[in-house]
Amino acid sequence: MHQVEPINGHISTWGEGPLWDYNANALIYVDIEGHKVIRLNPDTGEEKIWEVGERVGTVVVRKSGGMVIAGDHGFSFLSEDGELTKISDPEPDKANNRFNDGKCSPDGHFFAGTISLVKEKGDASLYRLSKEGEVTEVYPNVTNSNGITWSADGKTMFYIDTPTLTVLGFDYSDGKISNPRKVVDTSAISASPDGMAIDENDNLWVAFCHGACVVCYDSQTGEELQRVDIPCLETTACAFGGENLDTLYVTTGIHKSEIEEHAGKVFKVTGLGVKGQKTYLYQG
Repeated sequence: MHQVEPINGHISTWGEGPLWDYNANALIYVDIEGHKVIRLNPDTGEEKIWEVGERVGTVVVRKSGGMVIAGDHGFSFLSEDGELTKISDPEPDKANNRFNDGKCSPDGHFFAGTISLVKEKGDASLYRLSKEGEVTEVYPNVTNSNGITWSADGKTMFYIDTPTLTVLGFDYSDGKISNPRKVVDTSAISASPDGMAIDENDNLWVAFCHGACVVCYDSQTGEELQRVDIPCLETTACAFGGENLDTLYVTTGIHKSEIEEHAGKVFKVTGLGVKGQKTYLYQG
């Protein structure tokens, strides 16, 4: 039987993008509307918070030190000291778009996509920040680029464009994606598929915004295998972490009208009986 409990002190307006940082043995995530990157040690409760001065949709760890973020103004390096260094903004003219979710591929590229904040269908895209520092559009015509992860063998990329209520699978090789196909239909749940993690069995764990849950799906059959209820309507994203990668950490946001005791906190889910896959670093 699994257990769910809130763990952190920081209250995010809109927590997102968690991943396990092996270098610090801690969870890092973002508070999009709070313009913050947070590193949380779940064991001690210690938090380090970087104010980045813009809405930040996602953060990844850089192999050579520091982090990379994607937010209102595109991709930037973020040093441990909090210094931002601009890399590139592929959508400088789209005032109603910002970067949303993203992760690093097994071969060390950073994939992150944009969201149309005015829900302009097809006006956003998924981009790749290569190890060489070049930004390329890899999948256009999306509306709300969201959860992204890779299979254990690195040959399949899984990806969510939220309004489609679908998880897509792509063939993946050397930074390139091809052959998009539907692998999971989430429409049975009346909520928005958001962030996503993957476990050791290549099963997908999808957080449901407005849905107060994380659902595990078989990535081969699309079947629902397990559901974890979270006491927060705006359940936004999840990541496996901890020493054995057997704890699922879940970020949340604050609902516009509902008052919830632990909204905006990070939850930890234990006792799931499964481990996650390792997080990849940006190699650039």
